This record gives sequence, structure tokens and C-alpha cells, in this order.
Amino acid sequence: MCGNNMSAPLPAIVPAARKATAAVIFLHGLGDTGHGWAEAFAGIRSSHIKYICPHAPVMPVTLNMNMAMPSWFNIIGLSPESQEDEPGIKQAAENVKALIEQEMKNGIPSNRIILGGFSQGPISGVNRDIAILQCHGDCDPLVPLMIASLTSEKLKMLVNPANVTFKTYQGMMHSSCQQEMMDIKQFIDKLLPPID
Repeated sequence: MCGNNMSAPLPAIVPAARKATAAVIFLHGLGDTGHGWAEAFAGIRSSHIKYICPHAPVMPVTLNMNMAMPSWFNIIGLSPESQEDEPGIKQAAENVKALIEQEMKNGIPSNRIILGGFSQGPISGVNRDIAILQCHGDCDPLVPLMIASLTSEKLKMLVNPANVTFKTYQGMMHSSCQQEMMDIKQFIDKLLPPID
């Protein structure tokens, strides 16, 4: 994957234990890599699903005093009024689209591909029929619960509100927990059941 003229290494992949009939593409958060998430998915994997955890390109991030770090796009600020890196977001979306197209070339239909992410990672187009699972810790100091709740309400305006599930986890900060990973597994397995 490439973004903003900087390249990133090949994704961390948890292959299906048998023939892959579905795929999950999961984007990590700012400053992270796909390796930790690949390990997390290896712990909850279903045998017919391929898990793809790409690595963001390294670039300067305005929010972090222009320090270079893995980032899907530049982040100028965290407030709702902060300017957005629209060209960077569009490039990241194109990179994700290329991953989806590659899996389709590998024989996985688009309706058998789930896109997910952590923190900066969720990037999606608008399809009113998609199912969305949004998870958030109630003690997150970086993205307050109020912002997550507003995001959930905005998602309900973009897609069928009945398709949006918003779960909170008591005591969880800007991270993940075992219960969240089990909820993610249940969500994935419901949408991507075995077909053979």
C-alpha cells in the first residue's frame, strides 16, 4: 500500500486455515502497525476467513508536532472543528479499495469482505445497507465517549439505523479488551458464515 507518496510494507496476514471464502481487512490506529491486530485476529479466527492487517505509510503528523509515524492520513487536530486532510483521506480510501479489489481478484466476492479499524483506522464509503459495529471504551482519554456517541448518531443518518450497533466497554481506555474481541468475532461470524 502507498499513501502520500510514501510506501508501507506488505500487510500482516492471518491466512484462512482452509479455503478462504471471506476476508476481513482491519486498519490499525495512529503510530501502530498491523502486526498486533493480526495476532489479535489469530486468537479469534474462523477457519474460512482471511484476516488482512495492512500497515500505514510513515508520514509527518501535524497533531504530533510533525513527527513521522505510521498514519493513514495527516491528523491536524482532534476537535470536531479541526481541519481534515481530505487528500490524505481520499488516498487512504483508494489504498483500501485496492486491497478489496485484490481480494475480489482472489475469488472473494465483495459482500464477503468486512472492513474494520481502530481509532484512525475506520475508513469507509457510504452504503446504506452495510452493518456497522462500533466499539468504544467509556474511559478513552483520546476520543471521549461523547465524540463516539456523536459518531454513532452520524452513522445512523448515513446508513439504515437498525444496522448500527454501538457497544461500550466499562473501564476500557484507548485500547481493546477480550470482551470487545469476542463481540467482534460474533459480528464477523454472523456476517461471514461458512459457505462450504
